[in-house]
Amino acid sequence: MEPVFRAAVDELKSNKPMVVATVVKTSGSTPQKPGAKLLVRADGSGVGTLGGGCVEGDIWFAAKQILKRGGGAEMRDYVLNEDLAAQDGLVCGGTMYFLIDPIRSSEQYSQLAGEVVKAYEGGTPVAIVNVMKAAGGSALPVGAKMLVRENGSTVGSLGNAEFEDRATHRARALMALGKNEYVNDDPSGHEYYIEAYTTPPTLVVAGAGHVSKALAPIAKSVGMRLFVFDDREEFANPQRFPEADIVRVGDFENGFSELPINTNSFIIIATRGHRHDFTATAAALKTPATFIGLLGSKRKSILIFEELMRHGVELAEIRRVRSPVGLDIGGRTPEEIAVSIIAEILAFRLGGHGGPMQLSDAMLEKARQRVEKELAGQPKPEPAIAD
Repeated sequence: MEPVFRAAVDELKSNKPMVVATVVKTSGSTPQKPGAKLLVRADGSGVGTLGGGCVEGDIWFAAKQILKRGGGAEMRDYVLNEDLAAQDGLVCGGTMYFLIDPIRSSEQYSQLAGEVVKAYEGGTPVAIVNVMKAAGGSALPVGAKMLVRENGSTVGSLGNAEFEDRATHRARALMALGKNEYVNDDPSGHEYYIEAYTTPPTLVVAGAGHVSKALAPIAKSVGMRLFVFDDREEFANPQRFPEADIVRVGDFENGFSELPINTNSFIIIATRGHRHDFTATAAALKTPATFIGLLGSKRKSILIFEELMRHGVELAEIRRVRSPVGLDIGGRTPEEIAVSIIAEILAFRLGGHGGPMQLSDAMLEKARQRVEKELAGQPKPEPAIAD
């Protein structure tokens, strides 16, 4: 989403109108999920994507029409049935909900977009609350916005202090990992969409051995920044880790304190020995990182956890450490272990359960029954499963 906000800042500097379309909610199987954005400029060019195909083409057309005729923001739903999806070679069967938001000359949106860009660059996390549906009798328009900062301060108004307080509380809860959420506000009857922004996810690796070297290219391939440190200069250097944003030589007790670690940081401890693993784990627990993983066997994990307890670390804190880190894929080589570690981090970040996605026998049986009916000349039934 960062390129969309950067483009918005540039367009507003030149006082050029645009439309920002955002996927705010989905149901069933869709080509994109909430948070996807497309900026459509007045000249018809764009930045970002809503998934391509018929969906993006129709929303793009709607955006250009709004720019031509005028008018405010709209919420639209787009039903992607089998026949429509098939036109673009897609296999979908769901509904997408969009905020189509025309931005003309907006001092407020310029400030919002500017603060989002700063958050991406390491500044204070922020969130934007967008009104999607106002309760009956309310004059609150679709697309009304409020910026929420990490400290709870806000820019803009939603017209009601109690509603703003609830929205601010929900927004601040999403900032740590830069998540989004569609909310039905029961007390007021309003519906709103929160999009939170912070720095890109960062993998912080203590130890620069074989597994760490294997982690580096995989972490970068999934959009993570990479920080690496080790107490050995021959291991912690840019030549060994060309993918890293920061490579430093430092001891395992103080190395984390010398790096810009926040709640969207994911720490992996992979040093060369038990003593260094203990020191690094104890230091990692003092950081605000939301994920701490310790590489090694179950036996080593227990030994280190017992040592932490002897040093007065509470059990609640020790539970923050995921060890042995990584999903159980049977990996043995450094590369296989690295894949399992990144997979666990992604499951944590994205809300996955880490299990297989294979179709169940019940789903396959329903598919077989549908095909049998088709071959027998019976009318083709509607799919029994939307996703």
